[in-house]
Amino acid sequence: MQAMSLLKDVFLPINPRFSSIMVQDKKGEKRWKKVNVNLKEHVRIPKFPETKNLESNDKYFQEYLSRISIEELPQSRPLWEVHIVNKATSDSLGSVIFKLHHALGDGYSLMGALLSCLQRADDPSLPLSFPILKPSKNNNNNNNKDSNSNSLSSSKGICTRFSWMVSSAFYTLADFGWSMLKSSIINDAKTPIRSGNVGVEFQPISISTIAFSINQVKDIKSRLGVTINDVVTGIVFYGTRLYMQEMNKKSKTAESTALVLLNTRNIEGYQSINDMLNTKAKGPWGNKISFLHVPIPKLKQSRTSNPLEFIWEAHNIIKRKKQSLAIALTGTLLEMEGKFRGQEAVAKHIYGTLSNSSVVISNLVGPLQQMALANHPVKGLYFTLAGGPESLVISMMSYMGMIRVTFKTEKDFIDENKLKSCMQSAFEMILKAAREIPEKTRH
Repeated sequence: MQAMSLLKDVFLPINPRFSSIMVQDKKGEKRWKKVNVNLKEHVRIPKFPETKNLESNDKYFQEYLSRISIEELPQSRPLWEVHIVNKATSDSLGSVIFKLHHALGDGYSLMGALLSCLQRADDPSLPLSFPILKPSKNNNNNNNKDSNSNSLSSSKGICTRFSWMVSSAFYTLADFGWSMLKSSIINDAKTPIRSGNVGVEFQPISISTIAFSINQVKDIKSRLGVTINDVVTGIVFYGTRLYMQEMNKKSKTAESTALVLLNTRNIEGYQSINDMLNTKAKGPWGNKISFLHVPIPKLKQSRTSNPLEFIWEAHNIIKRKKQSLAIALTGTLLEMEGKFRGQEAVAKHIYGTLSNSSVVISNLVGPLQQMALANHPVKGLYFTLAGGPESLVISMMSYMGMIRVTFKTEKDFIDENKLKSCMQSAFEMILKAAREIPEKTRH
């Protein structure tokens, strides 16, 4: 079987944890132990009822996703599975689902491993390419100023740097302190996006998706003079508040927090298989994460009439958070906690943080070109986080000129169709409002 050879020859060699299990040593510490992998135990091919009705297939597929998301992976074998769905749905002719335990790594390392199994559909001999973050033109202009100008403004520069350092220290203390409180004793109110029920992680889920055009997002970005991240965050916040208002008008001004998951590695782009296997590149494996608590802007009357305020609010929040070192401190805290108290203590810390927040947001950068898996073109690429105590997870990934958004929702609590509709409406209203103002001129 083609899938078996691909897993054996490409997938397993990428990460030693793909062929290891967790065992407890004499000191009571858990360690990875290499084992022989029986691939047949890890590959599942479900059989759906025979029907050509795509709506029925969609239903069976959603039920299957919900079921496998809450099934625990056996601890007696490596913590991953591959599910091959040979059944057409309204979105595709078939699907491949990689179910990977978070103990194997974080989003960056796991996505890097999966992308290593894929090739460019147009030319497999060429590597996949990813969007490049361009340096700010303003920064380049500043670097080109002559030395006399810099000398004349040195006093002002010293004052500016001192002011920035004071602000950074204040924001770091405030953000890190707030993060600790949110991870322990302060939780968000119960709203249409947060049930607050005990044991949410064991309840059935629903998974749904939508997609936004990157070119349209870039159009909004250029007209407002902000970043793509500002635009996407503003759309997500606005769409979330619209849904909350639809379900309960009072909740549009509720104190709700988004927990943004972040990668703390100082690495741009994904690494090749050779880089991952290199002894100097062990850094990509494991969990190198941090998180950021971001208040979801309230749906006030002014923001209802002008949805662009959600973009400006997101822009201001992100700009302010960049002055804080709380993200780095939180990442360091998690690493130290894992080193001295063990991974179970880290898991408890993260569980409490997730439980107390209203929505979890995560995003990854995907390739620009269409990919192929074993010579089969990949139409869509999505990811989500399962098994957590939150009612709503919003994950985003760019692929082939689209930002593909996945919603993992608590089943029978969140109306995923209405949530998608509100998110789509938010995007369309923001795009319309942005196009009514002239595009900002770049110097």
